[in-house]
Amino acid sequence: MAKKVITVNSLRHVAIIMDGNGRWATKRFMPRAAGHKRGVETVRTVIKACITRGIGYLTLFAFSSENWRRPQEEVSFLMSLFMRALEEEVSKMHAKNICLRVVGDVSRFDRKLVAMIRESERLTEKNTRLTLTVAANYGGRWDMLQAVERMLAQNPEKRGRFSESDLAPHLAMAYAPEPDLFIRTGGEQRVSNFLLWQLAYSELYFTELLWPEFGAEALDDAIASYQQRERRFGRTSEQLRSGSEPQTNIIYAEG
Repeated sequence: MAKKVITVNSLRHVAIIMDGNGRWATKRFMPRAAGHKRGVETVRTVIKACITRGIGYLTLFAFSSENWRRPQEEVSFLMSLFMRALEEEVSKMHAKNICLRVVGDVSRFDRKLVAMIRESERLTEKNTRLTLTVAANYGGRWDMLQAVERMLAQNPEKRGRFSESDLAPHLAMAYAPEPDLFIRTGGEQRVSNFLLWQLAYSELYFTELLWPEFGAEALDDAIASYQQRERRFGRTSEQLRSGSEPQTNIIYAEG
């Protein structure tokens, strides 16, 4: 019997660290590049699963600012894989009403890749079925630093009197609600400089599955775990039961 699809109306945003591509390949006596290729197939599967389950935002950590430390051959392959994915997948995403956003410091990327990223964003910017964000050359500390710099540049007169609501619109993902559920595959149990501000109240889920092994059923397992959590946001269980719930998932206007 096919597993029943879980539809989650209260789960708006899922963020994932896709860990384990290289280890998946090594276990099979294959080059690490084969694992990264297989990982792209998993991305397709998870995008489809999120759409089916009514999840409006999916954010994937594709390349961190620390990943430049990997062997040059692997970095070059990842850059070429990113370009190939844009060439092959963006028109399909556009046809499926998916909006693509890329966050991170893209200034270090090849000019051709940056141009492809910006064109892909322009093509899909009005799509509404799912907002897929790819974090590339991204780091949470970089995100907060650039947000502070932009905030100070735009509001120098408020120096010393800023609040969270002043900073939030300048973060890289100000267009999206904060993640409800954070998933990391591959067995590691840390956030690794990913969305440090945005994950403050997210529910964390770690799995031993390597990214190429993660699919719709694994996503359902993560969602089932999420559904069992009580999200109090500093309040008590009694307050939640009485209906006095906190306001969550605020989307701050950009700029």
